[in-house]
Amino acid sequence: MSQLGQPVRTAPRAAQNGATQEFGFKPASKAGRKARLSIQGMSGSGKTWTGLGIAHGLSEGRKFAVIDTEKGAASLYAGIGGIQFDTCPIDRYDPRDLIRILDSAAQAGYPTVFVDSLSHFWKGTDGTLDQVERASSRYGGNKFAGWKDGTPMQNDMVAAILAYPGHVVASMRSYTEWVLEGGKPQRVGTRPEQRKGIEYEFDVAVSMDIDNTLEVLKSRCPALNRAVIKRPQGARDIAAPLLDWLNDAPPQMATPAATEPQQ
Repeated sequence: MSQLGQPVRTAPRAAQNGATQEFGFKPASKAGRKARLSIQGMSGSGKTWTGLGIAHGLSEGRKFAVIDTEKGAASLYAGIGGIQFDTCPIDRYDPRDLIRILDSAAQAGYPTVFVDSLSHFWKGTDGTLDQVERASSRYGGNKFAGWKDGTPMQNDMVAAILAYPGHVVASMRSYTEWVLEGGKPQRVGTRPEQRKGIEYEFDVAVSMDIDNTLEVLKSRCPALNRAVIKRPQGARDIAAPLLDWLNDAPPQMATPAATEPQQ
């Protein structure tokens, strides 16, 4: 399997000896950009099968990797429709372990990684919430202080997902969200079991309902914007337009010629 590039981690560069950091511009381009897609839904909505289809399509027939927190659920679909993948089953969900697994997948050269599911790294055993609980005990039970340890772990995990040198698909369990209006509970929709706002980290975020209908919640890919697809075929309906968008190079515009100053 071909080697992918190492994940690129970036951090602010401190100015040394009082020197001012220089900034520059370059032409905007999608060249080399890889897909980042999340799928949220309740149990039985089809997240795993749809995610496998998307990962298969993004990989263009090559074998991809699955990080399996769902007790081998993904492996039940191996071989169906020609889908082939390697799996890394885990039962403890320290966010730092996900970083290490992604690094291993990059070393092995997998074109796509499917994290099924990312919710466990939030509220599963050793997940972010567990880490915060343990840290808070060191601060006299102060959970706000516990987030001093939990937030960097969570942020580093998200950074590793974004830095992976191939495509990343992540499923998330969702639950019904309620608010009180006039003293009565009102259903306002669903949200993923992950830190609030996690969907903003992805290029495309979709939800699936119990009838196996997919709705695109947000998309940087114009072809998928606000799409609603019943019983989607992941490779055809989602991966294909995503790849078309990523591979579509805009025409190069000529660099404006420098003008001579008026005499």
